[in-house]
Parts: sequence; structure tokens; C-alpha cells
Amino acid sequence: MSLFQRLLFVTFLVLAMLMPLPAHAASSAAVRAIDDVNVSSKDYAGQNLVRSEFASVKLNDANFSNADLRGAVFNGSSLTNANFHGANVGDGIAYLSDFSGADLSDAIFTSAMLLRSTFRGATVTGADFSDAVLDRQQVVQLCKSASGVNPVTGVDTRESLGCR
Repeated sequence: MSLFQRLLFVTFLVLAMLMPLPAHAASSAAVRAIDDVNVSSKDYAGQNLVRSEFASVKLNDANFSNADLRGAVFNGSSLTNANFHGANVGDGIAYLSDFSGADLSDAIFTSAMLLRSTFRGATVTGADFSDAVLDRQQVVQLCKSASGVNPVTGVDTRESLGCR
């Protein structure tokens, strides 16, 4: 390879590395926004809500019992006294959301991102938080009342929270 060919090749490599890659947006089917989920009824019991997005909505006293919420997003939502009994929120995200007084018993929160959310007075008997990310202060609070074993995953609630 001649010197000119090598310089041309190196120039091509440098230019290729400096060129930005095209951005790829998620398809509209990848996430269901709140506008295609009826928020007026607040009864989502047993529904398939995979990858649904609930942003800045008041869902106080809503019923999500036994709902499939895998990959769902709750961003800045109020969920006080909501019923998540037996719901699967695995791989979900709840950022800046309020679960105060919520029934999270037998729910699955495996690998969920639950940062900056509050769980004051929430019932977590039988809930599975394996590999979930919560603020340390919330874990300490939940450990005070955590008990039971999740009936689906067989995981001890206290163990999934890392309680001591």
C-alpha cells in the first residue's frame, strides 16, 4: 500500500469516527402514552398495560390489582392509596411518584427503577423488589413493615429489599 493510499485510508477512518450517527427514535408502538389509557375510571384491575406511560396524573385510589404493568412508566404521578395487589410492575419506572398508603402486597417490582418515589405507609407484604432501585431512605422505611413471600416468584420480601 502506497503512502498516499495509507493517508487516504487514515483520513477516511478519522472522518468516519467524527461523523455523528443517526438518531433512532422508539416506534410509537413501543410506548403507550396516557392518552390511550382511560384515566377517568381509575379501574385497571387485570388489564394489560405493558409499557403504558402515566405522566403527572392523579391516580389516587386507582385499582391496578393483578394488572400487567411490565415496563410501565409512572412519572410524577400521585398513586396514594392505589391498589397494586398482585400487579406485575417488573422493569417499570416510577420517578417522583407517590405510593403513600398504596397496597403493593404480592406485587412484582423486579428490576424496576423507583427513584425519588415515596412509599410512606405502603403495604408490601409478599412484594418482590429483586434488583429494583429505590432510594435508601425508602428501603429503610419499607423494611420496617416488610414481610411475606411473593406467591409468583417465591422471593422473600425482606430479602428482595435487602433488609437487615
